[in-house]
Amino acid sequence: MNPTISELEKSFLKSDIPAVNTGDTVKVFVRIVEGNKERIQAFEGTVIKKHGEGLNKTITVRKVFQGVGVERVFMIHSPRIDKITVLRHGDVKRSKLYYLRERSGKATRIKEKIEKR
Repeated sequence: MNPTISELEKSFLKSDIPAVNTGDTVKVFVRIVEGNKERIQAFEGTVIKKHGEGLNKTITVRKVFQGVGVERVFMIHSPRIDKITVLRHGDVKRSKLYYLRERSGKATRIKEKIEKR
């Protein structure tokens, strides 16, 4: 990558982003503009994919709402993202959790990572 572009991108990178990994349960707070009003909406789900690097880094978050699977792709460093909180750290052995799309109910559970003290 061009060094001048990477220097320019560094000024737009957010510093308050937590370490988000595949399998984590996260709550993403997104700014939504409706007319002339702005509000913050939370989207809670499991991270099934991480993609990209630097300013173009994205996460795909999946949740099941009223029996329908909903996936949303968030650009982590976007100004529309207010904050991201990690609720649970998942213990998974792969980087893409596409197999969760075919599963439902208890089969979608992910073990929680136990941190050493």
